[in-house]
Order: sequence, then C-alpha cells, then structure tokens
Amino acid sequence: MHRTDRSRSLRDQETHTPYSDDDLDATTGEYELSERQALRRVPGLSTELTDITEVEYRQLRLERVVLVGVWTEGTQSDADNSLTELAALAETAGSQVLEGLIQRRSRPDPATYVGRGKVDDLTGVVLSTGADTVICDGELSPSQLRNLEQRTKVKVVDRTALILDIFAQHAKSKEGKAQVELAQLEYLLPRLRGWGETLSRQTGGSGRGGGAGGGVGLRGPGETKLETDRRRIRHRIARLRREIKGMKTVRQTKRARRSRNAVPAVAIAGYTNAGKSSLLNRLTGAGVLVENALFATLDPTTRRATTSDGRLYTLSDTVGFVRHLPHQIVEAFRSTLEEVAEADLVVHVVDGTHPDPEEQVRAVREVLSEVGADRLPELLVVNKTDATDEETLLRLKRLWPDAVLVSAHSGRGIDALRQEIEQRLPRPAVEVRVVLPYDRGDLVARLHRQGEVLSTSHLPEGTLLHVRVGEALAAELTPFVAAGDPAVAGSR
Repeated sequence: MHRTDRSRSLRDQETHTPYSDDDLDATTGEYELSERQALRRVPGLSTELTDITEVEYRQLRLERVVLVGVWTEGTQSDADNSLTELAALAETAGSQVLEGLIQRRSRPDPATYVGRGKVDDLTGVVLSTGADTVICDGELSPSQLRNLEQRTKVKVVDRTALILDIFAQHAKSKEGKAQVELAQLEYLLPRLRGWGETLSRQTGGSGRGGGAGGGVGLRGPGETKLETDRRRIRHRIARLRREIKGMKTVRQTKRARRSRNAVPAVAIAGYTNAGKSSLLNRLTGAGVLVENALFATLDPTTRRATTSDGRLYTLSDTVGFVRHLPHQIVEAFRSTLEEVAEADLVVHVVDGTHPDPEEQVRAVREVLSEVGADRLPELLVVNKTDATDEETLLRLKRLWPDAVLVSAHSGRGIDALRQEIEQRLPRPAVEVRVVLPYDRGDLVARLHRQGEVLSTSHLPEGTLLHVRVGEALAAELTPFVAAGDPAVAGSR
C-alpha cells in the first residue's frame, strides 16, 4: 500500500473504530507507533560496500556498544539488574549491545571511572568486538569522558546522556521538546571543555598578544570558540526556561478550572515500561501509544472518566521514572511532574515481571518526593500479572497486601481497580437534601457530575435528592434546601 494511503487508513481507523475491552488495537496509538517504527534503524544490515552498485541501498548501521558498570554497593544481583536496565536503555536508543562488564570498587575511579587496569581490559573488548561506543552505567565528569575516549579510541557516553537521547527521540509535543532540549543543554554546558580541542579555537582573535588559537585574519578583539558556545547555550537555556514557564501557566489554568468544577484528579505514575499507558487505555480508551520500550511516551495525557454513580474524575498518564533519573530531567520536567503533585490520588504502577520490583517502587517514590507528591494517597497496582508466575504474585501480595493485581493486556483485575479508585476518590464536603423543580434538569445532571448522589425520590413539587457536594455548589443550592433539613458539613 502506498504510504499516504496507509497513513490515511490508519487515521480513519483511529477516528471511527469504537473502543471496547476486547479490542485494544484502536487505542494503542498504532499510527504514531507505525511512524516511529518507520524511522527506526534496522539491525543486521551491513554498511560495507561489496559492490559499487550497492551504493544506492546503503543503510545506516546501528551503533555497536559495550556496557561497563562499577559495583560500589548492594548485592551482585543489584549490579546485574542495573546493567541489564542499561542494556534495555541502549537498545531503546537504537544501539546493538555486544558486551557488558562490571567492576567491583569502593567508589568510581576519579580519572577513568573504572580504573587504570580495567581500562586496558575494556579497550581489548572494544577491539575484539568491533564496538564503536562505550556506555557507562553512571554519570561521568568531563575529565572521565575525555580520559576514557583517549584510552579506548571510541566514543564514550554515560547513563545520563543515554537517557537524554531517548527523551529527545520520543518527545512529541512542543512542551516535551523544550523540556528535553533544556535538560540536554544543562547537561552539556559543564562538559564543553572535554569534547575536543577544536572548541578552544579563536573565533575573533585573541587580543594584544595573539594566541595559539589565532592566525592570519583572526588576531584582534574576540573570544574563544568555547566561550562563544557557552554564551549561546546560556542564552538558549534562559529562553527555554521562559517558554516552559509560559506553558506551566497554561497547565495551572487548566488545573484551576478542574478545581473550580470540583473534578477529582488521579495521576498514574510508575517505573518506565511498567504499563502506565496500557492501563490508561484500558481504563478510558485514551488511544495513547503503547510500545514495549523504555520511555515510549513522555508527553502527559489526561482523560475523563466516570464512576459507577456518575461522578466525573480525570486520569493522567505521566512520564516514566527510572533509577538514577538524571536531575536535569527532573528539573526540566518539573512543570509536568507537578501534575502528579496536584492530584488527589496517585496510582503507582509496578511491573510484576521485573526481577526487582521493590527497587522500582523505591526509585519512583524518590522522584515523587522531589516534586512534593510523596504526601498524596497512593494506590499500588501490580501490572503484567498475566506474564508473572504464581510464586512471584504471592510474594508481592505478602509484600504489598493492599496492592491491586491487574493485567492491562488481558483486562484481568481492571474492574477491581476501578472500584478501588472510586472508593479512594475524595468525597464532597457538604451533605445536603434539596428539592429541585422538574424544570431544573440541568442542576440534577450537574449534581450527578460534580457531586455524590446518595438517594433520589420524586415529590409532587420536584425531585428530592440527598447529595454530597462541594462548598461552592452547596451555596448555589441554598434556595432549594428541603425544609427542616439544613446543609451540614462533614463526612458521612
């Protein structure tokens, strides 16, 4: 099928296909997923020309990477899990993992991260595997980056740069792209001096004394290339912060509107690839992109949902977390993460198939505390139970007895999750009995949307409702309060 026709057919399918629990194809962001996969680099294709006629069919080769980590604390299983996660991050970024090395040290070497002897071993592995990149499971200083690149003779990337690269690939919205660019520039700024000698060349001369970086036509007042780059990056950072601040105002306005209408907010948070987007699709039919990859979705999605008794609330999907999430990401995405801090309930999704779910929960709670969301009510949800063995499920149930076990893929436990969310939603503060004339059907509908209707009966003069509502709506209902039954504040 021609690409244009295929794209149109997918859009039509998303627009006209109704959502049902039995068919999730229309709610997994399949059009966006197909576009992303169409741009992915294909592994296993050689870039070496064996015949001149092949020049038209050359394909971009995947980066071939070697992973290296330093085990400073915890068990060997913890170190293995961390390197396994680094491999998943590298594959998500489009790399081919060839080998992984772990060194036991009390602390990373300040000069080369892994130590002088281990660098020689690493260089040997790079030569034997034909790797073109080394990825370190930690954040490296500029000197460590420079020293490792000089010794291994290949590009060296740390965990922070890898995560930032994935974010840059997956950001779609204007706000998401601005947040990722801000994080990348803040990471790059202190590391400019370690990225090649060409950055120290003069751009406009070196003043009275000339200089090593100058030359014919370059002497005179000016600044170094490094200083120019730093100045431009600082200006760009300031501009991005202003833009993100403006976008934050828009978010606050939307939150204020929901607050005025007394609409409770539920935020879905959790480790990356725990199934948050799949869960949102299953609960609301949101149509958010679903992909078995880390940080597949970055842009928050908010959808409306309704309780069994007719009350409205919102469900918001948020950016996934990961252990050692770069502080640049937390700061840049702070306005987005504040969606979680302003929620009435946090649905914390845990991957039941992960070898160390306790570490996932700890990492997520650590980030939530940074944005002030640790004080909110939390509902733990163990996802992917259809792919988890019974022994693991029993262990997790003992560990978290109040957790809800679900499978967003099969739909198992979704009804129980809906009921649990409804029970934990905040109740309106004012309980009142009102008699609404039959021509005020608009108020009756509004009470069902914004309040909790406890009972309904019909009288000759109108509809008698026993309801719980917010203070603002209770004030509007004052003329209709039933005689002898004033509004009383408090909980049921």
